[in-house]
Amino acid sequence: DYEKNTGKVIIETFTNRGIDPVAVPGVICHSHGPFTWGKDAAQAVYHAVVLEEVAKMAYRAETINPRIQPAPQELQDKHYLRKHGKNAYYGQTTLK
Repeated sequence: DYEKNTGKVIIETFTNRGIDPVAVPGVICHSHGPFTWGKDAAQAVYHAVVLEEVAKMAYRAETINPRIQPAPQELQDKHYLRKHGKNAYYGQTTLK
């Protein structure tokens, strides 16, 4: 039941941390590797490519500066919510 239990751990972690799996369509599991998902296989593969690129950027940033710190949560939220929040405005199209 290794695969089934890995899935259960992902679901449990997202539930306990209040993470929306639609908003966060991938995870890197400790001692395992990446998992991604989407509305179909093509979207899951797209999310896998994005996850790989983000991992590369994080690795390079930590290699350049081992003491790097995350951006303040307020700034992270601002950037996320301007595209995905209730009043999103970045990258949105206006119907005419």
